[in-house]
Parts: sequence; C-alpha cells; structure tokens
Amino acid sequence: MANQFKSNYRKVKLSRHEAEEFGSKKGLVFCGECKAVYYKKSWHHSLLGLKSVKEDSAVSFRRCPACEMIKAHQFEGRIRITGVPDNLMAELLNLIKGFGERAREADPLDRVIDIKKTKENLLVTTTENQLANKLAKKIQNTFNGVRVRTTFSKAPSDFVDIKVEFLSS
Repeated sequence: MANQFKSNYRKVKLSRHEAEEFGSKKGLVFCGECKAVYYKKSWHHSLLGLKSVKEDSAVSFRRCPACEMIKAHQFEGRIRITGVPDNLMAELLNLIKGFGERAREADPLDRVIDIKKTKENLLVTTTENQLANKLAKKIQNTFNGVRVRTTFSKAPSDFVDIKVEFLSS
C-alpha cells in the first residue's frame, strides 16, 4: 500500500539564468554594496540571527541580484502615477517610500529603485513585479478615486507595467 503513494517526480533542474539569479555557490556570499548575505539558498540582511553558520564556511563576494539589476538599469515593475492632486503628493511619496522600506525589511531583494517626479506624474520602478503590484493596490486602497490598470508582459519576461490614475472629483 505504501508503494502506491510513491511518486515519479524528478527534480527540476534550474536553468543557468535561475542559478545565477539565486546564487549557486555553497557557503556565504556577501554583497559588497547592500551588505546582504546569501546563505542556504536565500538572501538575508546580515549574519545576525542565522543559525548553523560554520566558521570554516567558504566566503565569496559578489553583488546580489537586486544590486545587479540596479547597476544594469533594469527593473521588473514600473508604476506610472498620473493626476496626483498637489495636496496629496507629499502623502503619496511618503506612502511609496515607507512601503519600499517595509518590503526591503521583509526581503533584501525587494526594493523601490527610483521615484522620478515630473510636472504631471510620478514614475516608480521596483526590483520585483509583485512589489509593484502590491504597491499599486496599496495606493488604490489608501486614496479615494484611484483607477489601476495592470499590464503583464509575455511569458519569458517578468515585467509588469502599472498605470495608476487619480480621477478628478
């Protein structure tokens, strides 16, 4: 009876790109720019609180995937915010910055890369498409009269383009 539940699933081999993005080295990998640490298949803010770090672990240095994206001027999420009333601009900027800080505290690879302000709109770029999606929903839930349109790119890309429009009342 126990044999009946055995599965024939094979391990899915990561593509070279995925292995590079998430790190394939054993031991510790330090990002020299943001001080993040790669250990046991994930990135952490620091060594503090990590259990079972061996003193003789191999140590190497390289940029984390988020710092690589920022250096290469790449992003996975773009939010274009239009029609922001002048009296809400400061509150909106604080919301975006605070949301980005909280996201980075939860995961060192989730970052708001840049907030560009022009006369009519704001352009926000993020390292993760999910972060951009959550930020757009947070803006919609926080302010009244906001419409959000999301456009996902085709399959091999992870890019999401979101338009947030403040409707005049």
